[in-house]
Amino acid sequence: MRLLLSLHLDAADPPGEGLDHEEFLAASEGLGDLLRELAPRVLGVLLHRYGGFEECEDAVQEALLAAATRWPAEGVPESPRSWLVTVASRRLIDQVRSEQARRRREAAAAVREAPDAGLAPAPGDESPLDHDDTLTLLFLCCHPALTPASQVALTLRAVGGLTTAEVARAFLMPEATMAPRISRAKQRIKAVGASFETPGAQEWAGRLDAVLHVLYLIFNEGYTAGSGPDLHRGELTTEAIRLTRMVHRSLPDDGEVAGLLSLMLLTDARRAARTGPDGALVPLAEQDRSRWDAAMIEEGTALVTGAMSASALGPYQLQAAIAALHVQAQRAGDTDWEQIRILYAILTRIAPNPMATLNHAVAVAMTRGPRAGLELLENLDGDPRITRHHRLHAVRAHLQELAGEHAAARENYRLAARRTTSLPEQRYLRDRAGRLDR
Repeated sequence: MRLLLSLHLDAADPPGEGLDHEEFLAASEGLGDLLRELAPRVLGVLLHRYGGFEECEDAVQEALLAAATRWPAEGVPESPRSWLVTVASRRLIDQVRSEQARRRREAAAAVREAPDAGLAPAPGDESPLDHDDTLTLLFLCCHPALTPASQVALTLRAVGGLTTAEVARAFLMPEATMAPRISRAKQRIKAVGASFETPGAQEWAGRLDAVLHVLYLIFNEGYTAGSGPDLHRGELTTEAIRLTRMVHRSLPDDGEVAGLLSLMLLTDARRAARTGPDGALVPLAEQDRSRWDAAMIEEGTALVTGAMSASALGPYQLQAAIAALHVQAQRAGDTDWEQIRILYAILTRIAPNPMATLNHAVAVAMTRGPRAGLELLENLDGDPRITRHHRLHAVRAHLQELAGEHAAARENYRLAARRTTSLPEQRYLRDRAGRLDR
């Protein structure tokens, strides 16, 4: 929605008398945030009234576009959610009526289900389940019938309020490629008969796991972009944090939701120090820690401390606790690597995966020596999930460099550089190999 807003606001009339340029930009930014927050709530209302994910989502997008065009000139209505619901409902009904000749049954069903759909809800008559609607929408977008890639794309589109073009840009692919993916996801939801309701108790845990995993994937893609010229994609990390906050507000006592939000905050707190003036990657040990965001660190630390003391231990809490240990160290040499090693050992037991083993190997190397870490990496050589991933070769090269095996380290740095499509990572890895040459 942010890009969509900028296109219309840039073309709008100049700021009125008494409103300077900076104030105008601030107001525009605030409007974008408001529309992002309202989008899933409005979609939830339409889905409750009419059903039909694809039709309702398209109507909401048209209402958001109308708001982005009209509100800067006319002002934000007293009840912006009601305004959007009214406009989206009318668009949806107009669409049904325009197809009445060949879709008479659908039009009749829409009228029967919501005879007053063209009217805004009376004051105080809005759904009391706003936050539940957002969570329910997240559950719908993360339906197990969808692939992880489709879950991510649909979540950004329907819950995040991004246009299809923005979702495509976020993943560095043409809009013509992303649009069919999102469309197929909507059609798949319809085909499996998924309804707009929170899963029952038996489905809850698995579906919540899927929601958290999708948010985790969105954040990771933003924090270290899988390809392209930039190391970081701030629009994705910001959106992942915003959506995770929504889930946390709905489920404040869930330890893993708090753990994921904490992990995101503690990780994103280091963003400003991760690249140099030329955009080059700066590894954690070499970062200027005075540039880390102290407020995010404080919030993230409080979240994980509370979660670990009040709920069953889970993988997101463990990763957040590890991130907290990193940011609490005043200098790289002060890092409590032994505690980190213990936490990774627990993580690899309760949620085994190759990336956890990779990070565990680094912690083992920092506490037991690089050769001990290299021995642990051997367990990954036959794992098809990571054997061709550039991070395996990059970590092996780093530990070989620490062990004094410079020729082997140089070759693995170069191999890792060939296997990543991130330009900052390529430059960093080639630079490490070049240092060993020198």
